[in-house]
Amino acid sequence: MEEILLNLLKEYGYIILFFWSILEGELGLIMAGIMSYTGHMNIFLSIFVAGLGGFAGDQIYFYIGRYSKKYIHKKFSRYRRKFAIAHLLLQKYGWPLIFLQRYLYGLRTIIPMSIGLTRYSAKKFAFINLLSAWVWATITITLAYYFGEELLGVLHFIKSHWYFALPIALLFLYGAKKLIERFEEKLANRRRER
Repeated sequence: MEEILLNLLKEYGYIILFFWSILEGELGLIMAGIMSYTGHMNIFLSIFVAGLGGFAGDQIYFYIGRYSKKYIHKKFSRYRRKFAIAHLLLQKYGWPLIFLQRYLYGLRTIIPMSIGLTRYSAKKFAFINLLSAWVWATITITLAYYFGEELLGVLHFIKSHWYFALPIALLFLYGAKKLIERFEEKLANRRRER
């Protein structure tokens, strides 16, 4: 099974990376960095493809916000708080938020949709989004490439000691979720105080 997966990644790696990047692909970028380290992918082509995928994904979310307002209000009603937070962040930080939104776990898809709901310039968003996507891909893939040997060691450890790795991963995800909830609560409290 592992050999089949590796062959698929070797043959279709760039296509998989592009679509993975559309969907939010930090793990895909890390794998591209590792595969570049092992010589199965080209680091520069990986960065280029991943950046285009990240750009395309956020453009899709932006245009969903721009042209499907009723759909968003209907389907994403339980995320109203996140949309309000994204709108507040955009008002407070402006274009740097577009640049940094890739690193805001839990808001990464909401922010482009929220920006699409506003009258923000589509051309300006696309330009900043493209630069942001390539910076995001460059940083993530280059770090994974640079630490390729260490990451391969971690993957080997996880594979052979999955019973340790699984609880650690779950604790990490739980901690990240709580941290995001605290951040959202602080923003909501500041809004109420105004």
